Amino acid sequence: MPPEKQDQEVNRSIVPRMPDDCAIVIFGASGDLTGRKLVPALYHLFAGKATPEHFYICGAARSELSDEDFRAKMRGAMEEAGEDLAAWDGFAACLHYQSVVYDDGKSYAALAGRLDALDGDHRVPGNRIFECAIPPTLYATVAVKLAEAGLSREEHSWRRVVVEKPFGRDLASSRELNRAIGQGFAEHQVFRIDHYLAKETVQNIMMFRFANAIFEPLWNRNYIEQVSILSAETLGVEHRAGYYKKAGVLRDMFQNHMMQLLALVAAEPPSLFAADRVRDEKTKLFRSLRPFPTHELYDYLILAQYEAGEIDGQEYPAYRAEPGVDPSSLTPTYATMKVFVDNWRWQGVPFYITSGKRLAQKLTRIEIIFREVPHSLFRQVLGEDIIANRLVLNIQPNEGITLYFQAKQPGAEVDLRTVGLHFEYQDGAVRKGIKAYEKALAEVMLGDQMLFWRQDGVELCWAFLDPVLEACESCGDRADRLHRYRAGSWGPHDAAKMWPGHPYNHLERY
Repeated sequence: MPPEKQDQEVNRSIVPRMPDDCAIVIFGASGDLTGRKLVPALYHLFAGKATPEHFYICGAARSELSDEDFRAKMRGAMEEAGEDLAAWDGFAACLHYQSVVYDDGKSYAALAGRLDALDGDHRVPGNRIFECAIPPTLYATVAVKLAEAGLSREEHSWRRVVVEKPFGRDLASSRELNRAIGQGFAEHQVFRIDHYLAKETVQNIMMFRFANAIFEPLWNRNYIEQVSILSAETLGVEHRAGYYKKAGVLRDMFQNHMMQLLALVAAEPPSLFAADRVRDEKTKLFRSLRPFPTHELYDYLILAQYEAGEIDGQEYPAYRAEPGVDPSSLTPTYATMKVFVDNWRWQGVPFYITSGKRLAQKLTRIEIIFREVPHSLFRQVLGEDIIANRLVLNIQPNEGITLYFQAKQPGAEVDLRTVGLHFEYQDGAVRKGIKAYEKALAEVMLGDQMLFWRQDGVELCWAFLDPVLEACESCGDRADRLHRYRAGSWGPHDAAKMWPGHPYNHLERY
């Protein structure tokens, strides 16, 4: 195959089409997220020939660095991560740096001048992406300053801004952030990134539901008894104690990642697989969430915090003993929530949503429990109860789908065993997937908002969670209601009483 044909094949294996020539400006370029996630993701896209022909990256932060200093810093981060640097020299030529004081208008004027010069050097026609790899408290400041400097204005080129979660800490702050961003950027220019949405197996949920006639007719209250969505981490708060003590598990995981997984499992089919059509259906789903019964809060919500324990033979401290954490902290690191969707498809079906830190395994899983058979014609030999069918969607780390059903045990006796039909996500694939941040950044360059939050969805999720947060944080017996669990366990035992599918009730599944 000729070299140019090979390049085209590589390009199509990563992105559906090549993005426009553009620049990516990374605010917070001297921080952890840039070196650990963003630059490696962009490097992989560059090495896979999935970046535009004319393209560059300009890091921007308060630190005083030269272009060479920034390149050396990024190379060090890549080497520390064990990356293959065969394409580094070509990529490094695309890396530049400009010092910026985030609240100083003169810095943005200097940045605008530098970008104009770099556009000329790299033959980029003014298209720019502004990635905010900065503390959330600075999102509004940077957005406003970009607008004041005219850097958000679209005339003969496009401009886009990328913000990471969290999108506020409640409904009011989310709206305030949106107002600040909206001073210079229209909704089509805003990409609210949620890396869960860019995971291959998360994207596959809609394909699985709506491209397979054997499942879609069963995907409703008539055939499904309950749904559980679990995101378990073995990590603790690590270097994020300052953020986490203000957020807790509900703000950190439920308002964004867990709500998106719920929407993908439960939303109605869009009329067309296009960004706004899909996000319209998610918004309808969020509007259908039954208001949380805060008057009987703890019948539907279990909150807990991890104690000291052991994971894979290593001892870990309690949350309260982590660096930067208040020894009397009441911040929850685990939650199980029982929610309902009040619409025709899901009326009466409970959704059990669980997330926690320092749990037994790193695991993200969606489990669909089908209703039991309506009549046991085998009651004389098997009794009344037959184990219900289960469909398990493993998001990470073992990406795949398993359907569990009942079959006869071999032999003369009449008894049943649970067996599974299993699919590994990469089985038979003609190409490998790409990592979540690579996919997300590629979609920003392409201008496709399918994998990003829209503001109405953000606000609806905050509107659902705000009463829960207020009730939890204002109740007089808050300390007594906060359960404890050992690091390396599956969370508090009381959660198993509310959630029938809890690992403590079915350890053989985990």
